[in-house]
Amino acid sequence: MDRHQNRAKPDDRSDNVEKLQDMVHDTIENYREAEEQMEWAPEQEKKQIRRKNERREEAIEGFRDEIKDEHRHQND
Repeated sequence: MDRHQNRAKPDDRSDNVEKLQDMVHDTIENYREAEEQMEWAPEQEKKQIRRKNERREEAIEGFRDEIKDEHRHQND
C-alpha cells in the first residue's frame, strides 16, 4: 500500500459559506412548508411541527453564525 494513501486531505474551506447559505435556504423552505401543513394538521401534529420549527429557527441562527465566522476566516 502506498504510504500517501493514508494522509488526511487538506482542509478546503473555500466553499463553506456557499454550503452554509444553501443549508439556510433549505431550512427556511422546510420551515415554510411545515407552516403551510399546519393549516390542515390535527392539533397533536401542529405541536410537533411547532417544536420542529423552533429547532429549525435555532439551526438557522447557528448557520448564520457559522457563515459570519467563515467569512471572517476567509478575510483574515
